[in-house]
Amino acid sequence: MLSDELSGRSYNKAAQNRLLQEQIDRSRGSVEFKLANISAAFQGFGLPIITGYKPRFNFQMSLAEAVSRRLAQHPEWEQALYRQEVAHMAELPPLFVGVAPTLRNAPPPEELEQMQRIARRFDVAGRDERNRSLGRAGEERVFHNERALLQQHGRDDLARRVRWVALEDGDGAGYDIASFMPDGRERLIEVKTTNGWQRTPFHISRNELEVANERRDNWHLFRLYEFARAPKAFKLRPPLDAHVSLTATSFQASFQ
Repeated sequence: MLSDELSGRSYNKAAQNRLLQEQIDRSRGSVEFKLANISAAFQGFGLPIITGYKPRFNFQMSLAEAVSRRLAQHPEWEQALYRQEVAHMAELPPLFVGVAPTLRNAPPPEELEQMQRIARRFDVAGRDERNRSLGRAGEERVFHNERALLQQHGRDDLARRVRWVALEDGDGAGYDIASFMPDGRERLIEVKTTNGWQRTPFHISRNELEVANERRDNWHLFRLYEFARAPKAFKLRPPLDAHVSLTATSFQASFQ
């Protein structure tokens, strides 16, 4: 159903419900409730959800484990979620850039804690980071968006100079896109992309943090979310620890 919805194909929720009732011997309401639980688990995994099944929380961790097994067995399913026509990427409408998550717009604490538990246990941020195709697609979306914004401001000269640094030079610069403000000031953009909701955690490298602090007047973090459905974004500016909690997740081992 989710694949159909994201692809714009029609599907019959009632027929799917009846089929599941026959397979697992549960009532219509029970099936609806469980599908809403699955939406909540998907949200924890940084995945899109079916629009008609609003997440219901307080589900057992065994459901998240089943989602993890399914994703491991069928990696091609997740890969197919965000594929877009590259030839038309430059023609997409401007990105919607909204407000970053704050304490004031946080979900209820028990819901947020369950999402965080899933994120920690299954390394959701690491899954997005290792998904290079998703990361590249997000970078390309921002690259074309930056050029279009400069053109809208009458700065075709600057638009032609926007560089996709991560593609041209590799990942060591500490940012992915070298762009400009309409007044000519540099705009260095690190792009982090997820198919999930806006509070899906993400990885950031030590090098990226160092560049953010060294170039804080120019450095921007663009967080793209709900990428498979209709990409949205928000921006974070240094210092990042004013906006997010930075947690060390690995250690470097050196010989004495």
